[in-house]
Order: sequence, then C-alpha cells, then structure tokens
Amino acid sequence: MEFVMLFFSVIIIVCIVGNKLSTKIGVPSLLIFLALGMICGSDGLLKIPFDNYQLSEQVCTVCLIFIMFCGGFSANWKAAKPVALRAGLLSSLGTIITALITTAGCHFLIGFDIKESFLIGAVISSTDAASVFSILRSKQLNLRGGLASLLEIESGSNDPFSYMLTVIALAIMAGDDISQLGLLAVLQIVLGVAFGFAMGFAAVFVMKKVKLSKNSFDIIFMMAMIFAAYSAPILLGGNGYLSVYIAGIIIGNSNIGENKAQLVHFFDGITGLSQIMLFFLLGLLSNPSQLPGIILPALAIFAVMTFISRPVAVFAICSKGYTWADRLFIAWSGLRGASSIVFAIMATVSDVYTDSNLFNIVVCVCLISVAFQGTLLPKVATGLKLIDNESSVLKTFNDYQDETPQFNMMRIFVSETHSWNGHKISEIDFPENSLVLMIKHGDSTIVPKGNTVINAGDDVILSVPSYRDSGNILLKEYEIGPKHLWKGKTIKELDLPTTLLIIMIKRNGDMVVPNGNTVIQQGDILVVSDQSHIEEKKKKDKLGGNEPDKAAENKECDEKDGEKVSV
Repeated sequence: MEFVMLFFSVIIIVCIVGNKLSTKIGVPSLLIFLALGMICGSDGLLKIPFDNYQLSEQVCTVCLIFIMFCGGFSANWKAAKPVALRAGLLSSLGTIITALITTAGCHFLIGFDIKESFLIGAVISSTDAASVFSILRSKQLNLRGGLASLLEIESGSNDPFSYMLTVIALAIMAGDDISQLGLLAVLQIVLGVAFGFAMGFAAVFVMKKVKLSKNSFDIIFMMAMIFAAYSAPILLGGNGYLSVYIAGIIIGNSNIGENKAQLVHFFDGITGLSQIMLFFLLGLLSNPSQLPGIILPALAIFAVMTFISRPVAVFAICSKGYTWADRLFIAWSGLRGASSIVFAIMATVSDVYTDSNLFNIVVCVCLISVAFQGTLLPKVATGLKLIDNESSVLKTFNDYQDETPQFNMMRIFVSETHSWNGHKISEIDFPENSLVLMIKHGDSTIVPKGNTVINAGDDVILSVPSYRDSGNILLKEYEIGPKHLWKGKTIKELDLPTTLLIIMIKRNGDMVVPNGNTVIQQGDILVVSDQSHIEEKKKKDKLGGNEPDKAAENKECDEKDGEKVSV
C-alpha cells in the first residue's frame, strides 16, 4: 500500500514537471501524461502489468464526471451566452453528423462491419473537453469573436451526446428493438436536462440559505451534489454527463456566497488531478506494441474525421455569422481525447463487444489528434489571424483575475472646473501610493515632471494600487436598454439606497467615473457596488437572527419590455 502511494506521488510530481515542460516545447501536456502511462505500462520500461478494463472504466468515469462538472462550473455564461445556441447545435447536431459521416467512412472506405463502424463513429464523435480546456488555457489563445467560448461550450457539452450514441450503438449490437432506440435517445436527453436543472438549482438554494463555507462543508456538499447529479439520471436511464454539465453551469454562474472563488480554484485543481489520473491510466492500459498493427486504419479514421466529418458538420452549422477563417479554425479544433477513450473502455467491458481492437484504435486516433491538431492549434489560430491581443481567453472562465494585481492604471479627464486645472503636478495632492505615468493632450503624449502643468482637456493616466476584494462587496452590472427606467436621468435623480453606489459606467468602449450630474444613456453598462447583504446581516445580528429574509429592493432591475439586466 505504501509503495503504491509513493509510486503515484512520484507520478503526479513528474506530470506536474511535464506540464511545465510542455509549455516550453509546445506539446500539449495531456500527451505527456499519456506517454508517461505508456512508459510505465506492460510494453514500457517499467513493465507494470495492467489490463483491468473494469477498474479503468470506473476510475475514468469518476475523472470524466469532475472534468464535465468543472467545465460547466468554470464557464462564464455571460461570455458564452452570445454563442450558446450555435455551440449547442455543434455539440448535439454536429456530434451526430460527425458520427454518421465517420460511420460511412469506416464502413465504405476502410471496410469495417456497419455496426462496428457506427460504434467507432459514436465513440469518437465528440471533441474532448479536457484537451480543449487545457490547450486554450495553457497556450492562452485569446481568440476573437467569441470563438474561445464557442469551443469551450461545445467541447464541454458534446460528450453526453457521444455517450448517448455509444449506448445506442451497443443496443443495436445487442439486438435490441430498433423501434425503442428513439425513446432511449429522448429519455437520455430529457432526464439529463431535468436532473441537471433540478440538482443545480437545489444546490444553489441550499448554499444561499445555509452557511456551509465554514469548515469547508460547502466543498463536501458540492461533491455530494456532483455524484447525485450523475447517478440519479443514470439509474433511470438518463444521461448523467449532461446532467452534471448543466448543474455545473447553473451553480458556477449563480451567487453562492463569498467562498465561490475558493470553490472555483478547488475544482480547478480537481480537474487537473483528474486529467493526470485519466490520461496516465489510459496510457498504462494501452499496448504500444499493438499500435503498429492498427496504425493504418487509425490514420484513415483520423483523416475521415478531421478532413471530412468535422468540417462538414462545422460548415453546415456555422454557415452564417462566421468567416471562412472562423469555420476552418473551429473545424481544426475538434480534438479527440479522454472522453472518446473512456467510451471505448465502456464498449470494451460491455457484454456485446469484447474486441480490444476498438480501444487500441481509439487510443491511436486520440494520440494522433492531440499530437497533431493540439500542437498546431496555436499556429493555425495565428495563421488565420484569429488572435485578439487586446483580450484574454481567461475571461471566459469564472475564475478569471488580472494576472498583474500589483497596480492598475486609471484615466482621469480634467475638465474646466476640475481642481487640477492650471496646477503643476508638484502642487497637486494625488492619492497615496499613486504615480502620474503620462498626460495625454489631443494626439500628443507628455512624460510628466514635477513642474508640468495640467490643463483642461488633458487625460491624466495614474498608476494606483489595485484592490483585492475580501468578499464583502458585490459588484453587479446593469445594462441600460431602450426602455430602462434609468435612461436619460442623472445619477442624483435615481434616489438610490445607501447600500448601492454606481462606481463606473462602461460607455462606447470607454470607462466613465460618474458623479451626481452624470446622465445615464442607452447602451451604458453601470457597474454597481451592492452592500445590501451586509446591512441585512447587521439587522439579523441585532435581532438574534430571527428577522425573516428581505429581498434587497434593488437586487435586480427589470425593464418594462421584460428584459432582465446582467448581474
């Protein structure tokens, strides 16, 4: 037992070092985890005998559950919402199209039996969330036009559909009544969606009403909800992966308390550990000595899937609203990985399919995909001119924080009535620890000195210490639509409660620091500091916690036309 613990400790440390190395050599870290497993396996240097497909399926299923949940939990729905419909079509209809075309290629071009061809097509029909998330983050691919969010949502939500197709393929091979397959598919989706929403909203309700953050009970509770969200629909014939992913989106994008950031980082660590365990175990289970015998069919399947099936699905679904470069990149981003191998193990341990060639073929296809597509993904994005240097892919995740928290830059416009107008820098009492970096006047930029005079019309750029939120202040965004009650009013006319403060207005790509006379315009996004929860807590503390909860009167602002603000 102690030797096994020491062995896995060493493996995890080596994988962490390998992850750092992969960034330098430009190879996806998941490929290093898989290769390390092969080195330790029966055909590798350490010759560890391991062929327990049943145990592998159970361990890999648990790892995939966490990867699916964390994919939903860390996805920023606000960033993903504009592309959610197209991503949903890619993850559902796109997965089905990919599976069917790959089935045809395996049967007519390679010569597999039609049922086995459909099983292969079903197993490798989904893009791999672990691979896509890992490469987007580690390579920091700041893609334009919401492409990062599109790929994240698609790769995170298409595994359930690949799983559904795999279940249907195994049912066909078992000789089940074909007329019942439609009902099976509907049951998979309906129960998966229903339990996902139910578990997600139940978890949010409990975490809002019960203080679980003490003693880390919120983490324990979340773990229990994850397993419940997967197992409950599975027992009734539903799709557990779909349920887990939907629950993750709901919980991750809800206000579940001040400990949310810690939860995001905890599950981010769990995802990393799950990826290491999953890919290492798959490498340990594989037999590299058998790969030369199946390399040609694996290459043929990869070619059909990468250059025919995936592009057809992408170009059919993304025909409008996307450029040729966008569609080419989306098609190239269809990496195959852990989920496909897990579904191959599921098929291998089933009673109706006992040929281990499926597992070896899928492992080989995934190796080629991660090594070839994954390595070239940053170069393809650069070559197609899809990199947005003014954005950050990390903003599409809920745990995004500025990577340079030591200071922020602030722009202050000097008007005719501003107290700085006409004064030298040496005469002005600037905020403590701040520094004037530059002064912009029209098209010219001035490097300031102590005797530099600030005039009306100048933009003064200050470096100020950044503030790290302790969790007591909630920031919300209110978008001003055409019928919003605040449109056209000055801030002082709003008569806001003392717990609300408009700290910033995003207007036409600029940031406006408001005052009482600032007029709110259509299209403005108001950043509001809300401390109503602190006042409610003080009232409860004074009354011994017996006062019933009161909703903050400005918690949400609904427009007359029914459009809800972004919070």
